[in-house]
Amino acid sequence: MNHTITGFSKLSKEEKINWIAKEYFSTPDEAKALLKQYWNTDEKIQKLHDEFIENTITNFYIPLGVAPNFLINGKYSTIPMAIEESSVVAAASKAAKFWSTRGGFKATVLNTEKIGQVHFIYKGDISKLELFFAQAKSSFFSETQSITANMQKRGGGILNIELKDKTNLIPNYFQLHATFETKDSMGANFINSCLEQFANTLKKEALKYTLFTEEEKNIQVVMSILSNYVPNCIVRAEVSCPVEALEEKHIPNPTAFAERFVQAVQIAEVEPYRAVTHNKGIMNGIDAVIIATGNDFRAVEAGIHAYASRSGQYSSLSHAKIENGIFTFWLEVPLALGTVGGLTSLHPLVKLSLEMLEKPSAQELMQFVAVAGLAQNFGALRSLTTSGIQEGHMKMHLNNILNQLEATDTERHAVRKYFKHHTVSHSGVVNFVENFRK
Repeated sequence: MNHTITGFSKLSKEEKINWIAKEYFSTPDEAKALLKQYWNTDEKIQKLHDEFIENTITNFYIPLGVAPNFLINGKYSTIPMAIEESSVVAAASKAAKFWSTRGGFKATVLNTEKIGQVHFIYKGDISKLELFFAQAKSSFFSETQSITANMQKRGGGILNIELKDKTNLIPNYFQLHATFETKDSMGANFINSCLEQFANTLKKEALKYTLFTEEEKNIQVVMSILSNYVPNCIVRAEVSCPVEALEEKHIPNPTAFAERFVQAVQIAEVEPYRAVTHNKGIMNGIDAVIIATGNDFRAVEAGIHAYASRSGQYSSLSHAKIENGIFTFWLEVPLALGTVGGLTSLHPLVKLSLEMLEKPSAQELMQFVAVAGLAQNFGALRSLTTSGIQEGHMKMHLNNILNQLEATDTERHAVRKYFKHHTVSHSGVVNFVENFRK
């Protein structure tokens, strides 16, 4: 295709599919059949999915799994995880069971503050701007009262508004830096609505301020938007036990294991190349729960990775220590999540996942998510410091390889029997199946 299409968004779903099949596929009928194969047979549910985004043509499936046996703050839970990567759910489940007999996970929400900013340009006397802001500050609260009323009833609202001078970064650049409490909603729409009203109030009040010159009155708002960096919306998850209690079948020497584990975490704390992969493993657990519960994993990813770089160098999100014979492993991550609004009240499987978690508050969901990340990290580090990461991962990946080869039941049985005692690799499985077929 080497031309544009006009009015694509106005086409029906069927017309969009027909156009795509004709333009891009050598076998358009097969392409159309595949797309329709993934439609939900319930027309009402399919219509719901069609309306989540624009230009929908079908559904893209990601498996929804569960990791049981999570003992969190003295209570057992089963955590839903939506992810396409093999071994993630298995590793989380294994870590959950391991720690369930060693005191379980402790999770604590440290704070829940969220942030939004109005970015603007002011050309003039900074001292006059500061005096103006001090006098006009109450107007920012009063003129958003209609927006904040319902949130205030739930115990949330605007916490504070500050004027920030950023002229050392960009000439004439200032911010209204606002903090919010949004309770059980993620709060993006609420925060952005408040910010846009702040911007209107800022411009209106500036025009009336008699101490400003005409140029100073002409405040230029660049944009008003929430921040996905929430360093004061933090949850902590941790596990701990006496070093000797770490012993199990695959950890015959718990002292050596604990020391090597701590060393592995320390490497991730100081070596960015390792830290990125280390934190990716944490995000395997975090993202899977966020997706299953209808939250925005891209916003969370951006905020968490910014938090991992807050010292000026990208570093590990998790930490470990041995102190007075006690092994402790923990992480603190920023999580702005919601359990009301958005997909949480629309997507049938999101509602199911939240019900599985016993309809948690936003703070409770923060704890589930952080614990899943810590469990995933523990599972990965335990493998890395004992048998190696590939042994377990490739065994879990075996089904994917067999599916690619379209293996029969007989072939699958033979493969699993052989690789029970041999190292799994893609080429090894391919060679075995090809030889078996001969």
